[in-house]
Amino acid sequence: MVTTVRSFLTHAVQLEREAARRYEELSASMGTEGNRELKEFFGRMAHYSRLHLADAVARGGFRELPTLAPHEFEWPDGVSPETAGWAGVDAQMSPLDALVLALDGERSGHAYYAAVAASSTDAELRAMAGEFAEEEADHVRQIEKLISQCQV
Repeated sequence: MVTTVRSFLTHAVQLEREAARRYEELSASMGTEGNRELKEFFGRMAHYSRLHLADAVARGGFRELPTLAPHEFEWPDGVSPETAGWAGVDAQMSPLDALVLALDGERSGHAYYAAVAASSTDAELRAMAGEFAEEEADHVRQIEKLISQCQV
């Protein structure tokens, strides 16, 4: 588990970069399927991930964030929360399947940030990870709402 703000931000940058890519794939897939509502939703989610990525970079400020090789990241179970279980977009993926895939990624991202916040003894890191966790929790709620409507 990460223990410094610098390490946390390095991980957050990678996590949000992966989330943006995942949402771009889902958006393109739903566009191909003719589901404009989900295409736009996933496009917005990709945008939010890029904003979160920019926020993580900006919070680095004077801290130079390292570039890590994939094996150097300290992810739970050895894999990024945003890519755990990600097999990519299936050409036959239904809107519900796409939402469930997105929900899994957001729940994993939330759990990661929440775990860092809960385990850190550093007040700045705890607060920062808590903010990131709350943003992910909001994404979870948005996706759960769409799933409950099942009209997308």
